[in-house]
Amino acid sequence: MTTANPLLADSDLPDFAAIRPAHVVPAMEEAIAAHRAAIEGITASGKDDFGAVILTAERADFLLSRVWSPVGHLASVADTPELREAHAAAQALMTAYLMEAGQNRAHHDAVARLAARSDFASLPPAARRAVDLALRGFRLAGVALEGEARQRFLDIGVELSDLSTKFGNAVLDATEAWSEHVTDEAALAGVPDSDRAILAAYAQEKGLTGWLITLRQPSVLAILYHAQDRTLRERVYRAYNSRASDQAEDRSHDNSERIDAIMALRHEAAQILGFADSAAHSLETKMAADADEALAFLADLARRARPVGERELAEARAFAAEHLELDDVQPWDLSYVAEAMRRTLHGVDQEALKAYFPLPRVLAGTQALIERLFGVRLVARQGVPTWHPDVLFYDVLDADDSVVAGVYLDLFARAGKRGGAWMDVCRSRFRDADRLHLPIAYLTTNFAPPAGDRPSLATHNDVVTLFHEFGHVLHHLLTEVDLPSIGGISGVEWDAVELPSQFMENFAWDGDTLIGLSGHVDSGEPLPQAMFDRLLAARQFQAGLAILRQIEFATFDLLLHRDYDPAKGARVNAVLDQVRKAVAVVHPPEWNRFAHAFSHIFAGGYAAGYYSYLWAELLSADAFEIFAHADIPGGGATAFRREILAAGASRPAAENFRAFAGRAPEVDALLRMRGLAA
Repeated sequence: MTTANPLLADSDLPDFAAIRPAHVVPAMEEAIAAHRAAIEGITASGKDDFGAVILTAERADFLLSRVWSPVGHLASVADTPELREAHAAAQALMTAYLMEAGQNRAHHDAVARLAARSDFASLPPAARRAVDLALRGFRLAGVALEGEARQRFLDIGVELSDLSTKFGNAVLDATEAWSEHVTDEAALAGVPDSDRAILAAYAQEKGLTGWLITLRQPSVLAILYHAQDRTLRERVYRAYNSRASDQAEDRSHDNSERIDAIMALRHEAAQILGFADSAAHSLETKMAADADEALAFLADLARRARPVGERELAEARAFAAEHLELDDVQPWDLSYVAEAMRRTLHGVDQEALKAYFPLPRVLAGTQALIERLFGVRLVARQGVPTWHPDVLFYDVLDADDSVVAGVYLDLFARAGKRGGAWMDVCRSRFRDADRLHLPIAYLTTNFAPPAGDRPSLATHNDVVTLFHEFGHVLHHLLTEVDLPSIGGISGVEWDAVELPSQFMENFAWDGDTLIGLSGHVDSGEPLPQAMFDRLLAARQFQAGLAILRQIEFATFDLLLHRDYDPAKGARVNAVLDQVRKAVAVVHPPEWNRFAHAFSHIFAGGYAAGYYSYLWAELLSADAFEIFAHADIPGGGATAFRREILAAGASRPAAENFRAFAGRAPEVDALLRMRGLAA
């Protein structure tokens, strides 16, 4: 294998500085050929032992992933026309091959022979789990299909992959396409100086004077939370919530037809496999037994939350009328009103809070928290090739100072970078003979960048987000499972994969942690106890409205997939209206097209699975209460690391939770945390 192509180098870390779009397709072609040859070797050998069948396949999968991971990552964080074209071509190759590999009956039969061996039960539990999940993967890939159905299923997989990528690209392009140039600073009345500096930097980026309002997250939040100009808030709200739709000013990125096509193809693929609908197909790999169970869970939460949300909305309207001279509160007013209520009623000033959270201090405090909880240190390493000068790299050292993992941090919003925050896998942990490949993760956010000589200032929500994503990162990095298919987050039921991330969020509300990582940007003074107390007291402020919004999204997602009728099409707006009538207390305007930028379900892995955020929050709230209050042998954090983080998918998620908690999860902690307990 040549090493001239940096994507094919046998290196511990990708050489991002050397990767060019021209490398992508040749590397994928060579990697796919090598993978195909390895699988052919398994099937030709006729062997049925674990090493020959599973370990050889794990090695082949690892090498293929090592090539594909940096390509997919770059497409999300460093988009260019050239890379987009190369990524699309490589993704088509990759998708077609993976669909083909999933239907390789000879490979399936080799795994099945291993599972049928008389001594199979004597294998370690993790090994048996890997075999079971491999067989399930073959089944869900259509290995048993015949003739036209087999080919059609393959074709659908390739087409769905292409559509999902185009959906995400359309959202990114629509986000970058809209802006509003401001030359009169008076138009930004109410917007804090730190946010104005970001808008000024956006203008400078385009060679403009003054300020540039964009649809990047820091800009949208600055306007919706702080701008006194109500018509400006409305324009930004409308532009953001009609992105990539038929209601946008620029309709060239409209995702309407893609949504219809995605839904039709998902439904057809599910039925080819014998499922009633694509929700049933999706739930096959989750903790919830079926869509009805997940919907009942959501309906129960909605029943408890709706009266709370109605009261909160009434309070917001009354406050707006009395204090802000707003008698007809609209959706673009809600964040502005909420921010004013926090300041007036709870004494929480988000702008004042930001000054206590310079991002370098927040990162140092996050490192200290991780070391305190799990005994591992994050040590910055210089000279690691990255895709942008702002990217950081940390080695993760265990208690004995051995390097056990690594993580890239890409924290700031910029052009060519997908919005939101996420963790993804760069390398999986894999013990291959006498070589141990260490797990490496990407942690990506879209925080406000530094402005001039001032560091980036994090909101408290940014701190919550950082802790959340580090939960995912730790799940991947602290695995002790040597098989990539069941180590870290791989193979974990989708409605349990958010458990570590939401568990970590709780520390953003812990006084010792939050005050400990704070330091005023000018004086260095820590967050005053009184400010923290007010923040904590407001934790459940508008909690009913917040959870109803999550329930709305999750219910919409499940119903969209469960009730899809090919004769009627996706009916996205009709389904949303149906859900909002049953769940929501805030009703957006008719032109709102939230679904057209709902990348989680149309360009991510959450199709018929968005409910997993709330399902996993139940697990995390219960786990955190146990951690905080119960006497767990060996310490709560030690047990959490051992039974949840280290175990990965080596056993079902329900067994991981029971091993940590000593019992099944209970809903009461979630209700208490959300302020919904009776």
